[in-house]
Amino acid sequence: MQYHVYQTQADVHKQVQFVLQMAHAALAHPSLNLQPLAKRIGALSELVSTARITHTRPHFGIDSISISDGHGRRDVVVREVPALGLPFGTLLHFRKEGVEDQPRVLIVAPLSGHFSTLMRETVRTMLPDHDVYVSDWHNACNVPLADGGFGMDDYVDYLIRYLTLLGPGTHIVAVCQPCVAALCATAILAEDGNPAQPRTLTLMAGPIDTRINPTSVNVLATKRPLHWFEHNLISTVPWRYPGAMRRVYPGFLQLSAFLNMNLNRHIASFKELYRSLLEDNSEKATTIRRFYQEYFAVLDLCAEFYLETVRLVFQEHALPRGQMMWKGNRIKPEAIHRTALLTVEGERDDICGIGQTMAAHDLCPNIPGHLKLHHMQVGAGHYGVFSGRRWEQQIYPAVRSLIYSRQ
Repeated sequence: MQYHVYQTQADVHKQVQFVLQMAHAALAHPSLNLQPLAKRIGALSELVSTARITHTRPHFGIDSISISDGHGRRDVVVREVPALGLPFGTLLHFRKEGVEDQPRVLIVAPLSGHFSTLMRETVRTMLPDHDVYVSDWHNACNVPLADGGFGMDDYVDYLIRYLTLLGPGTHIVAVCQPCVAALCATAILAEDGNPAQPRTLTLMAGPIDTRINPTSVNVLATKRPLHWFEHNLISTVPWRYPGAMRRVYPGFLQLSAFLNMNLNRHIASFKELYRSLLEDNSEKATTIRRFYQEYFAVLDLCAEFYLETVRLVFQEHALPRGQMMWKGNRIKPEAIHRTALLTVEGERDDICGIGQTMAAHDLCPNIPGHLKLHHMQVGAGHYGVFSGRRWEQQIYPAVRSLIYSRQ
């Protein structure tokens, strides 16, 4: 009943917001001389609106990008073009008009409760120098039951299909949770001698081996048996959605877990938003509002994918123990020998501890030493690995350098 209770609360939330908006409009009337009160009610209405959870994918909003060529810098139009549409995800191409012969990069976005637009800064930073594709995962509550299920095998299969379509010479940049699947897909293609195996593989803040330096997230996943997660965290999608009756791990539960990890910081942000609205500091208010509009846009995960991730990645540590399977066959990272490997970690990452991503190097002994690189970013938290100043100024140059060195 969790999903139905949440949906009822969400409907009440909308009604509260409507009442506040009407009160603000009434109190702001010049004849009442209640502008200070109206301003406070208006600011409160903005807070309620900003705190609203949605299930709608935001827009990337990248319509153009500035690039450098032989004639200086110029702006080029960017269009989002679906390259391959599948039930649970779309391979999205950020096509730049009139720009060719740039390294082709597949950015694998996390499937962990947020939409791929969380990677907006990653995409925007890489676009001037690369031909960018993104794994744009769909909200499971919108996928009809007739389209079947989606588990870890399917996730890896999607990546293989994407790489096969993009062809030889593609580079992968995987962020957070999909690092495991990206390494698995690369190993499968390498073992088969498939020419679509990526030229470089960049794994950023991903849980390759969560036995190393475990965080509170890792501890939570291991201190309870799997049936507890299935009994307490899996819900059924209500009838109002296209995916009615599908069993999912709701995005609002994942969001609640993330909020509780840094609750005081989020409370402080909303207090700052309220003050900014009262002081007419529109720039500060817009920055906070935009962050939470993205952060509170959530997607649901198929139950089988979520439970298999908890079991295989966090409880059984299947990949580092050599027990990870794909369609009945053991995955062999040691088969990778032509793909360059870069791992990236953040010093202050409280989701993926230091050493967990770097563990990929030990699993790939047949990659030559000169094709193995590691970057530990001082001062960066989890999100700072793929967004913000440290990503743009220190991490991205290392990623770009590796990709261009293997062209």
